[in-house]
Amino acid sequence: MTNSPTRNPAQIAALESRLGLRLAARLSEGAERLPHDVTERLRYARSVALARRPQVAQSPVNLYGSAGGVASIMLGSRGAGGPSWWRPAASLLQVLALVGGLFLIGDLHSQAQISAAAEIDTALLSDDLPPEAYNDPGFVEFLKTPAD
Repeated sequence: MTNSPTRNPAQIAALESRLGLRLAARLSEGAERLPHDVTERLRYARSVALARRPQVAQSPVNLYGSAGGVASIMLGSRGAGGPSWWRPAASLLQVLALVGGLFLIGDLHSQAQISAAAEIDTALLSDDLPPEAYNDPGFVEFLKTPAD
């Protein structure tokens, strides 16, 4: 019994691409030392091979496995027959949600600052101090010291 893992077509294509790149790099190492007639024959053979190779269709990439998720929606897991406007619309929706969230966070932060300032103003104005006390340097130091 063999323990070879089963691979999907995308993994097989990736492995084949890596093998091809490694072989090409290995073959290119000694290409400078070949005679001119050999390099010309290799160039011709390469152009013939490239013309005969089958065109590989780009398959959708699923970053989260079979469960799907945002990445598979964005990269087209619905197949080739899906609407072409879906990707830009989904991207635009995500950008709008991000910008809206940033405005909401800014607004909530401003409201929190306004509320804190209003509490301090209310506490100072409702106190029974004469207005001259606010100009006293000792009172300013009293306000700066933390309450025990």
